[in-house]
Amino acid sequence: MQPNPTNNARTYDIVVFGASGFTGRLVVEYLADRYPVGAPIRWAVAGRNREKLESVIAGYCTSGKLPAIIVADSRDGNALRQLARETRVVLTTVGPYAKYGSELVAACATSGTHYCDLAGEPQWIRKMIDKHQSDASSSGARIVHSCGFDSIPSDIGVFYLQREAMAACGEPCEEIVLLVSAIKGGASGGTFASMLNVLEEAQADRKIAHILGDPYCLNPQDERQGPDGPDQHGVRYCAAAGAWTAPFVMAAINSRIVRRSNALLDYAYGKNFRYSEATSTGSGPGGWCKAAMMTAGLATFILACSFSVTRSIIVKRLLPAPGQGPTRQQMENGFFDLRLFGKMKNDEILRVRVIGDRDPGYGSTRKMLTESALCLAMDRLETGGGSWTPASAMGQALMDRLTANAGLTFELMS
Repeated sequence: MQPNPTNNARTYDIVVFGASGFTGRLVVEYLADRYPVGAPIRWAVAGRNREKLESVIAGYCTSGKLPAIIVADSRDGNALRQLARETRVVLTTVGPYAKYGSELVAACATSGTHYCDLAGEPQWIRKMIDKHQSDASSSGARIVHSCGFDSIPSDIGVFYLQREAMAACGEPCEEIVLLVSAIKGGASGGTFASMLNVLEEAQADRKIAHILGDPYCLNPQDERQGPDGPDQHGVRYCAAAGAWTAPFVMAAINSRIVRRSNALLDYAYGKNFRYSEATSTGSGPGGWCKAAMMTAGLATFILACSFSVTRSIIVKRLLPAPGQGPTRQQMENGFFDLRLFGKMKNDEILRVRVIGDRDPGYGSTRKMLTESALCLAMDRLETGGGSWTPASAMGQALMDRLTANAGLTFELMS
């Protein structure tokens, strides 16, 4: 089904929901700098506090036409439906999405309005798919979750590597391992709030814990099986990279998005495709020791956050508060370097490198999210309505935008 044609005649192309939050402000700054309000992009800002939105506009939109302001609360279904009917795409940064995102997804799904977010919460994404797939398919709304560092570099990186494998060998890689080679950046209070909310929900509901532990939890109904097992929890050696590895905390969402992409792309990677992610710590005894320390540190943090008393201490004394985040210097000096190793049936290894020129959580994420919204609003896409992933919804069109505008590089290594 093609998108609802009335979507093309709406007042705005994009509405930034949550524009006064930490990430929302960064998105507004990026839009104001690269895509001033007016032709060809008509965009507006939205949130629950008009004064804060006016302050954001005053700070970043210093020339030309100012974006319109739409006041709407994340729990006000009527206001969100009105917002959705006025725009072609809603870009939202308001998380944790499990707490503040459900009404907006519902409004977009029923209004034929495309939607993108930064959700890294598998249990909530599963819930949104189950509740709104039918409405989104009927209305023509493309609902696309995880359009930031989780999970675009992974999802589009695998998409690119499999395309190269098909071109070189005539068949896809049967297994891909993504390793974080290098990464530098800060984190915000909102990111930690989302992580802690996932832990709290899993503790309170065993069904949610089961969903989080299922490697195929985001696959379509009756297609939640395959060769992959649980995410890496300990130290492992990766022969393809010649390096020791430790768990990568974002594998819990990235791997599930990649597997859903494979299913939605009609198993273009193969029904027995295997995928995993980890952090590379180097070779030799030093690499093993570093992997062991990282593994122990992550396990200790998760364990401490599992108890209300220690979690409260961590939140109050160690973590940034919601609305706080890395400094501008930290964002500009940050980067990420990911390596993907694709194994062919003949044991040949294809290698791809994905590089981002800013810190992953914010400097790069704001560009990835905004370009995703622009892709949904402006580019000719083959997909109709429904709950998609970045690769299955936008594929090459998004990759072209990321390389041209967002400072991402996808390259085949020799």
